[in-house]
Amino acid sequence: MNASMSIPVPQYVEIVSLDSHRDTRGSLSEIFRDEWPTGIRPVQWNLVHSEAGVLRGVHVHQRHFDYLTVVAGRMTVGLCDLRRTSPTYRSATAIELTANPAQALLIAPGVAHGFHCAEPVIHLYGVTHYWDPEDELGCRWSDPELGIPWSIQNPVLSARDAGLPSLARLVEQLA
Repeated sequence: MNASMSIPVPQYVEIVSLDSHRDTRGSLSEIFRDEWPTGIRPVQWNLVHSEAGVLRGVHVHQRHFDYLTVVAGRMTVGLCDLRRTSPTYRSATAIELTANPAQALLIAPGVAHGFHCAEPVIHLYGVTHYWDPEDELGCRWSDPELGIPWSIQNPVLSARDAGLPSLARLVEQLA
């Protein structure tokens, strides 16, 4: 596992460079090995197809880690650290993940995240705890207090994400 941390991200969020093995047939990339020092053990994997213009989030989980990779396309991942005891509390950034080069992103519990897909995207993600609606918190993607430097105006949102509360309300829920 090769970690690349050239982009400032919240503490315990890691961008993982994945090795691709290429030949005349194409390529193979290992996306996760239990022996890698990620410190996580995914129990559920999900495959997500998103159309161009879609934004998923912004969500935060108090219990589980997310480990994701883009299989096809590219997406912007917005991150904001909402862990009060973290040295990177309230730091925010946006990073681009693509299928090539192969990379994975490890997102710690308490780090708010959203995914914007400027083009059709397929991504795969594993979580360390099974899906639980009580651990599915979120806030409006466009809340200025988040500080995520999105470069979008009117993304396609789910009804749930369009109705999410302000960041201030989310922070109250996290207390």
